[in-house]
Amino acid sequence: MLNSLNIRKFARYFESVMKKYIGICFGLLWMLTSCNTYNKILKSTDYEYKYEAAKEYYMSGKYSKAAVILDELISIMKGTDKAEETLFMVGMCYYGMEDYETASHYFTTYYNNYPRGVYAEEARYYTGKTLYMSVPEPRLDQTATVKAIKELQLFLEYYPQSKKNEIVHNMLYDLQNNLAQKEYETAKLYYNLGPYTGNFNFSSTSAQANANNYESCVITAQNALKDYPYCLQREEFAILILRAKYQMAMQSVDEKKHERMRDAQDEYYAFKNDYPESEYMEEADQMLKKINKESNGNVDEE
Repeated sequence: MLNSLNIRKFARYFESVMKKYIGICFGLLWMLTSCNTYNKILKSTDYEYKYEAAKEYYMSGKYSKAAVILDELISIMKGTDKAEETLFMVGMCYYGMEDYETASHYFTTYYNNYPRGVYAEEARYYTGKTLYMSVPEPRLDQTATVKAIKELQLFLEYYPQSKKNEIVHNMLYDLQNNLAQKEYETAKLYYNLGPYTGNFNFSSTSAQANANNYESCVITAQNALKDYPYCLQREEFAILILRAKYQMAMQSVDEKKHERMRDAQDEYYAFKNDYPESEYMEEADQMLKKINKESNGNVDEE
């Protein structure tokens, strides 16, 4: 009985090993056949055959193989009824491979060559989207972001009734928030530099130097709110402006102190009106109390 049991166990083990071995063999055979087929396609001078093979690779998501063949076919198919599709497909292949820079180049080439082509709307959309996918984080140079915004805005001008417009508007909103964040970081830097006087000449008083840093913060933040009125950072900009105006008032030279106190008070009420439930409201209230106390003290002294 024991020997019979051991024989059955060995038989099952041998069967499982053979199944794995056969599977590996078939896999290797398939890979060799596939490689041989692909090499055959590359070497072929039958361009119709190559074109259909490239389409098959593209449709099955084998973008790198499709792109190699299509790159060769672009010039060959030029002037034929397959030229548009070839150029568009190669752009989509690079998009699928996440090579957005190359994809953008092909999409742009497509709509420049075929402004009324079958895939013109798609090409303009993907040109904007590839640029959108390539934008850097806010702390870095935002030239690419500006370019992406321009391309997406052009898409909306060319295709105002497109089904993709909602997606495009969402991308534009994200990109504008990216630029707004860049401006917020700049404004915040000016605010943090407020007490720093090293960037001014020695004839400047400390108060004047501080005011210049805070004033730069205010101007940067206000301009950002004008440029990006619906940005996510609206409240952050608003409290930063109030903080800067408060500091300008509290550190002001005597001849400008009254005016700056009034300006800070007005900014407080504007902030409270716009963001009555803000998490910064307690901080804003404390600033107003100190401004009022300072203003009353000056009045008493007069």
